[in-house]
Amino acid sequence: MTITYEWRGGFDNAALNALHADGFGPPIAQTDWRTRLERHSLGWVCAWEDGGLIGFVNVVWDGGAHAFILDTVVARHCRSRGVGAALVAKAADEARAANCEWLHVDFEEHLRAFYFDACGFKETTAGLIAL
Repeated sequence: MTITYEWRGGFDNAALNALHADGFGPPIAQTDWRTRLERHSLGWVCAWEDGGLIGFVNVVWDGGAHAFILDTVVARHCRSRGVGAALVAKAADEARAANCEWLHVDFEEHLRAFYFDACGFKETTAGLIAL
């Protein structure tokens, strides 16, 4: 089975909502992803296998040098196959092509090895305010 990765790929809101529920836990939301992404994102990467959406990452930006990845998700049955790292690599390539100088990510502690080891992010000092 071949996995393909598509920058700013077309997708169905229902399919992306189902993928999010599979990856992050139920319930299945009714988010209008297309409207949200068109308004706030530099782009996004979709991963496809056999016509099904199996992975996704959103790349938001400040309109200049900084891009941020959000919502990295891979279908449970496709994990540990390099899909997530490939999504992030494609996101980095496209952010670089848009003349961004930095790609940021925030993550939960259990994802540390994924982002640092598999994706190549470096540890930095950062701040956060819970709102």
